[in-house]
Amino acid sequence: MTDGSAPHEPGSTPRGAFPSALGLLLRQTGYQITYFRRVPVALFFTLVLPLVMLVLFNALFGDSEVRTDEGTWTAQQFFTGGLAAFTAVSATFTNLANMVPIRRDEGVLKRWRTTPLPTWVHIGGFVLSSVLIALAGVVLMLAMGVVLYGLEIEPAKMPAALVTFVVGVTSFAALGMAVAALVRQAQSASAVANAVILPLAFVSDVFLAIDDAPRWMEVVGGAFPLKPFVNAFQDCFNPLVDAPAFAWGSLAFVATWGVVGLLVALSRFSWEPSGAAPRGRRSRRSE
Repeated sequence: MTDGSAPHEPGSTPRGAFPSALGLLLRQTGYQITYFRRVPVALFFTLVLPLVMLVLFNALFGDSEVRTDEGTWTAQQFFTGGLAAFTAVSATFTNLANMVPIRRDEGVLKRWRTTPLPTWVHIGGFVLSSVLIALAGVVLMLAMGVVLYGLEIEPAKMPAALVTFVVGVTSFAALGMAVAALVRQAQSASAVANAVILPLAFVSDVFLAIDDAPRWMEVVGGAFPLKPFVNAFQDCFNPLVDAPAFAWGSLAFVATWGVVGLLVALSRFSWEPSGAAPRGRRSRRSE
């Protein structure tokens, strides 16, 4: 005797059954990536602008050389590694600090929380999508560096590059969520994120290679996680650095900042809008 229901393949989800936690997370991640692609400003500043900066910087300074503790290497390779790391930070820290408060002010987070979808899936979709966007941006940047600027890819250093990327993007994603938790209004969160990350980029070996930098620049750059992450990632593509090129001290420092960001995000995050009415929408009382 059969119950008349259609058979299904072993391991598949029967029709009408609730998807697995992993399936929910992947669907939410796909939704967030789709939303990101439909916001031209976010797409431009996260992925396109770093590529434009790479071409511009190499056109202006590509013939020069950069002095490091290991020796001298080309500015083209220096800029490629630094801007690839900055792209990863932009896709995680800046993107999350911008997009999460926007969705909160629109009331989307509050409505999501009333659905059966677990709350961790909502946040996980934001974070995982930002990590995948960061991965796409870094791969694109490195590919351009290899094709146009002679960037060297040594297989023995790729495990270090992968570990550095994972530690960096997870830590900066946690810090981005911390900004989203601390600064309630979307416009203010965007301003804070950019006011933090852009000035730091100038003292963190991203935009400039300053020989004999003033002491205060070294102190400021070393006190925050951007410069250690950038330097650790650059070392994975620096021909003067021997394999395997793991910078464990820098990674531990970046990870510590990430843990602090995670604790702040967990303790201060709010699903409720800041109180400002979303743009382009009328309240139900006025309808």
